[in-house]
Amino acid sequence: MRLPSFCGGIHPPQNKELTVNKEIENYLPTGELVFPMAQNIGALNEPVVKKGDTVLVGQKIGNNNAFVSAPILSSVSGTVKDVGMRLTSCGMLETCVVIENDEKYEKDLSWIPLPNYENNDPKEYIARIREAGIVGYGGATFPTAVKLTPPDPKCIKWLIVNAAECEPYLNCDNRLMIEEPGKIVKGLKLLMRLFPEAVGVIGIESNKPEAIAVMKEELKKQNAFKISLQPLVVKYPQGAEKMLIEALTKQEYVMTALPADVGCLVLNVRTVHQIYEAIAEGLPSTTRVVTVTGDAIVNPKNIRVPLGTSVRELIEFCGGFKEEPAKIISGGPMMGITLRSMEVPVVKGTSGILALTKKSAHLKEEFACIRCGRCVEACPMGLLPNTLNKVVLLRDYVAFEETGGLNCIECGSCSYVCPANRHLTQTFRDGKVTVMAINRKAAGK
Repeated sequence: MRLPSFCGGIHPPQNKELTVNKEIENYLPTGELVFPMAQNIGALNEPVVKKGDTVLVGQKIGNNNAFVSAPILSSVSGTVKDVGMRLTSCGMLETCVVIENDEKYEKDLSWIPLPNYENNDPKEYIARIREAGIVGYGGATFPTAVKLTPPDPKCIKWLIVNAAECEPYLNCDNRLMIEEPGKIVKGLKLLMRLFPEAVGVIGIESNKPEAIAVMKEELKKQNAFKISLQPLVVKYPQGAEKMLIEALTKQEYVMTALPADVGCLVLNVRTVHQIYEAIAEGLPSTTRVVTVTGDAIVNPKNIRVPLGTSVRELIEFCGGFKEEPAKIISGGPMMGITLRSMEVPVVKGTSGILALTKKSAHLKEEFACIRCGRCVEACPMGLLPNTLNKVVLLRDYVAFEETGGLNCIECGSCSYVCPANRHLTQTFRDGKVTVMAINRKAAGK
């Protein structure tokens, strides 16, 4: 039987073999940890601690009472060393709380399992999810408590677990499914209590046979008859929300619509796993699994690491570099951000640290567009990358917006297939930033 997929997309080399069989290792950092206050889409958190304060694991150190927000919690115990501007993975100086780790990892004892969580009002889950600081760990970092409160919960027909992990090199979600499938299935079952009309669907790309087998066995073990598992075609960006919904539900919807508009909620594997831990085990969002990999790394690994840990520490934990890397990326090679420094912290959205040699990271010379149309065929959003590139270079931002430029998901598919090596994705990213700044100025914000 033909596996479901979506229109467009590309087939880059997977390069997952470096860590696919590496079990998740735990790492406890030393020294200071840095916690940026901007770790989610929405309102920026404000520090709620000051220099000299003593903190515990799970204690709130950043917060904002706005609806679209998620607090920042300390992943270690220790003393607040500083509250100020520090460099982060996005290459900008941001407000951060810096904590000197006392290496005792003493926990905030107020974090306990939600009493009678399997039988109480499921609406209590929402408050726990928010207080735990849970966001979308696939990379978008949208506050999960907000996503789980659509205008009409009865309209939700599908609860989709995004287990595609289509980015090359990364295996953090794959290993989590192989090693801890029970928490993922239990977490999804808890969420289904919020949406009794919905069925659960777990979408996994077919290049993860071990995870597929383990998850199928776990569904059977837990008698999860309202949850199905669907293998998917290996194609990038299969894990993008719109692509996943179209593949699993056979629904095509307009670019400006939200998943809830077509009866869907999509959550990353790690997000569902963390929801279970917060509700059933009293564990807030203070760690995440990161794949540290690439041909420049001595010993690539999958690591469960406290948030705020330095990227340099993780690389040293993996044995350092075989040779000086030409590029270090936070995330995967398609949508990741090139790091300016290794002295930046792991944050909620850090799925991987990818160190590439000069051979792997070689950037080819850019030539004039030959109008071949390959970028149009590859674009999963149905855009015209060749046209968008032209209007941005002409600084015609009105045309860029009118041609759908803001709907670009920056997946990099167009750049990957371009025989002229045009820097399309970067151009569109610059165009989107400019248009949004113009619109904010026009609105007086």
